[in-house]
Amino acid sequence: MNEFRTEKDSLGEVRVPRDAWYGAQTARAVSNFPISGRAPDKDFVLAHVRIKLAAARANCQPGWLPELKRDAIVAACEQILAGAHLDQFVVDRFQAGAGTSHNMNSNEVIANLANVALGGEKGRYSPVNPNDDVNMGQSTNDTIPTAIRLAVLAKLPRLVAAVRGMAGEFSRLAEREKDTVKSGRTHLQDAVPTTLGQEFDGYAWTLARCAAALEAVRPALCEIGLGGSAAGTGLNTSPDYPDRVAAELAALTGESIRAGQLVAQMQSMNDLARLSGEIRNLALELTRISNDLRLLASGPRTGLGEIQLPPVQPGSSIMPGKVNPVMFEMLNQVCFQVLGQDAAVSYMVQAGQLELNVMMPALGSALFDAMDWLTNAIDAATEKNLKGIVANRERCAFFIHQSVALATLLNTRIGYMEAAEVAKESEKTGRPVRDIVAQRALMDAAEFDALVLAAAHGVGSGGGGG
Repeated sequence: MNEFRTEKDSLGEVRVPRDAWYGAQTARAVSNFPISGRAPDKDFVLAHVRIKLAAARANCQPGWLPELKRDAIVAACEQILAGAHLDQFVVDRFQAGAGTSHNMNSNEVIANLANVALGGEKGRYSPVNPNDDVNMGQSTNDTIPTAIRLAVLAKLPRLVAAVRGMAGEFSRLAEREKDTVKSGRTHLQDAVPTTLGQEFDGYAWTLARCAAALEAVRPALCEIGLGGSAAGTGLNTSPDYPDRVAAELAALTGESIRAGQLVAQMQSMNDLARLSGEIRNLALELTRISNDLRLLASGPRTGLGEIQLPPVQPGSSIMPGKVNPVMFEMLNQVCFQVLGQDAAVSYMVQAGQLELNVMMPALGSALFDAMDWLTNAIDAATEKNLKGIVANRERCAFFIHQSVALATLLNTRIGYMEAAEVAKESEKTGRPVRDIVAQRALMDAAEFDALVLAAAHGVGSGGGGG
């Protein structure tokens, strides 16, 4: 049994797997680019197919795309959008500049599906032609950057929801531990009292701000250059095509898609650089927060041990009973990789030349990976670790009463000099400030405890800083 069919493109004959819905140009790309072994991102595939569907509808007007062809193309696109034939998008993520190979992969799959539905054969491309009909009024140069923007718009709500979910969990913990007094630490040295709740609340606020910053990029991502054709000039496009196709995409996606400046949208990836920058900022904050949680959970006997993270797996192949903070170690690793993706995006954004940025396939892939990895990592860390955090309140209380920094609370009561004497005695003898204050009859233990709690909440008279 013959396992291949023979097709022709502008360079000559090509063997294509008989069962494949793609055609000659896709088969060439598979042969040319055995690079990463990674298929295209699913959201990107679906975004590109939506563009083909919207274009067919926008092009259906007298003298352009007939209704028979439009309906066949739309039906083929709807099959793919419903989940069929996704395995037919096979071009490696590292491919010809600008993404011509992926564009033709989409054109060929859609054309073959349409022709078979109309009674034709795979590879014959009649009556629906991949270039003349499916790609009508389009170019790789305007469909690929538009598809990247649509794909990140599809991913953005999932990432924002993950960030807000983690922020919400920190807010819940903040309320629960609002009166868990502990030693603050600056320069990794003992400092004035705070509460575990305030530390958690700081994390919640920071992550909520990151989510808002990500959302703020959305309007710029909704401006597309579809209709610019090959160089932003609109060559070979149907009347009013940019606005018509933008309206179709808005209806398909639920986003406020609109035609932007067609030349600029092909030349500039600034909006994608902005998004990557906000993703980088999020990764930096998550790295810091993960490091804090790992420090706070260090121990259990010889570290800080102020919180306990739920055990999710044995921590060592040699040390029995050891448990490690693996979820936040994982989140750290993902964040570091995301920083690398942002660096790659930055290099590729500035690599555009004249009318086009040919680095778009890898640029899009780097963004897609960063968004998916962070979404999954944040969700996993929240569900498997953050929600099960236990505060070790006894440990927090032990440390706060061992801290010489508590003498700072006495400044407004007994003056800096006498407070310094208390601090020196505590440092010399190892006795808690609480006991020394009581011994000197400066205040009793209960009054001092109340002072510590008030200070941890930022209540009390102000004094000099330092």
